[in-house]
Amino acid sequence: MAAKILANLLVMGSGILARALVQAYRQALANASKTGVAQEAMQNVIRNTSKTMTEQEARQILGVGEHTSREEILQKYNTLFERNAKSGSFYLQSKVHRAKECLEAAQGTKAQTGS
Repeated sequence: MAAKILANLLVMGSGILARALVQAYRQALANASKTGVAQEAMQNVIRNTSKTMTEQEARQILGVGEHTSREEILQKYNTLFERNAKSGSFYLQSKVHRAKECLEAAQGTKAQTGS
């Protein structure tokens, strides 16, 4: 009998707690939308995810100078990419790959403008 009463109290208590949590979450969302916190947070997320690599950052990652030839850039890329493939660092591999893409795009732009 005591076990049945305890089980009922536990089930009822967890139901009440769940409803209270849902209500608190809804209130927090309402407060965030009123104060503009939600929009600001979303704009920060968008701003951070759309951040592109600069040419200077790409040169630092690959360890090349401003007047480095395309062949030297590819050689540095291949060396760094293979080293990181062996050590298993996918993050560094992606950084090296993005740096190469950035420099290729920059060199293509300079070639088109005649610089």
